[in-house]
Amino acid sequence: MLLFQKRFHEGLVAGDVTLTFRRWPRARVKVGGRYRCHPIGVLEVDDVARVTVGSLSTEDARLSGFASLALLTEYLGSGPGGAIDANTELFRIALHHGGDGDRVPIALDVNVDADARRALDEALATLDEAHAWTEITLNLIAETPRVAASKLAALLGRETEPFKEDVRKLKRLGLTQAFEVGYELSPRGVAYLSQATPKRERTR
Repeated sequence: MLLFQKRFHEGLVAGDVTLTFRRWPRARVKVGGRYRCHPIGVLEVDDVARVTVGSLSTEDARLSGFASLALLTEYLGSGPGGAIDANTELFRIALHHGGDGDRVPIALDVNVDADARRALDEALATLDEAHAWTEITLNLIAETPRVAASKLAALLGRETEPFKEDVRKLKRLGLTQAFEVGYELSPRGVAYLSQATPKRERTR
């Protein structure tokens, strides 16, 4: 995942923003990697290099979404790392927008008719065959949106990675969507959950 403030999103999608500079202790992305950037889709990394603040140019500033080099350096110095000088090291990351492949288009479809509900009921029942988890997970996400996966998993007494994998299964059905931190029900998920009969009642 690569985080960008909202003001950069339009430029990333349009191809005007193709650079970012990060004050990381070590590289967190690799060349060729595809990283989710909510809500615009995915970004693909073309190059990663170690540079210093003193080596930055006006063109670097323009390609990273700033009107001037002074604004870029001001931005870099305003983060949690504190003040910078010409010798401060950064990662220079060249990238491009890789499309909206991180989205599940059906997640926006709120037309959950009887056939769609039946299909989702069957899909969730299949996921529940090994252990029942779908209903409680959907309800937990509905009640605690944008809470870190580790915290949600702990609330269910589960390990984080298996929990995240299960939520990805719900996402593939168009029921959830992921954010920089945590999850929310998708519009389709909200529509389904508002109409679904609780499993405890379906199995009576």
